[in-house]
Amino acid sequence: MNVVWYIAFLLMHHPILPSPLAVYNAMAHLEAKDLWLNISYSLFRIFAGVIIALIVGLLIGLLMGRSQVWNKLLDPVVYLTYPVPKIALLPVVMLFFGLGEVSKILMIMLILLFQVIISVRDGVKAIPDSTYDVLTSIGASTAQKFWNVTLPGALSVILSTIRISLGTAISVLFFTEIYGTEHGMGFFIMDAWLRLDYPEMYAGIMLFSLVGFVLFLLVDVLDYKFMKWRN
Repeated sequence: MNVVWYIAFLLMHHPILPSPLAVYNAMAHLEAKDLWLNISYSLFRIFAGVIIALIVGLLIGLLMGRSQVWNKLLDPVVYLTYPVPKIALLPVVMLFFGLGEVSKILMIMLILLFQVIISVRDGVKAIPDSTYDVLTSIGASTAQKFWNVTLPGALSVILSTIRISLGTAISVLFFTEIYGTEHGMGFFIMDAWLRLDYPEMYAGIMLFSLVGFVLFLLVDVLDYKFMKWRN
């Protein structure tokens, strides 16, 4: 990648595309305090949005997966709202919830929520009834059935959903951090762009990508830890 980048730099020979060395040099000279502050804000928003989406999505998905009545009631709502491009809701969310942390976290939550609901519902429905019958025959309680069968089945699809949706959530986070904030990797990148500091801008983009890479690795670690039965 660096070779292609360097060749493009030589061909363009323009300040808007600095050399890889200039970007890496800018990255090395970033102030650690400000850098970690921006990364921390972005990570907080991502984690908060993901956790809320998981809690709400898991509850609704389990309800729909285990109850035909609730599934028939909520199916039309989910199918009508799921196709709506969530980035198009950004102005609406900001109008109702302002430009602060709530709107940023809410946008990430909305990206993940419906995918979690559908994945959990389908994952729970896919569990054969015979699996529960076996546990019933050995005297397992409802809580034990949930902990040993329902939750692992739901968790498997949840982790896959998060892995697929994380890239979109990070992209939306970038847009939300352009407005009404002085912290976050989106703000950092746009601030460098407005100052025409292109090496620092590209350094911010690379660091933002690194944050996403670390989050993907974290999902893989959780998958390995809790889904050993599947590996």
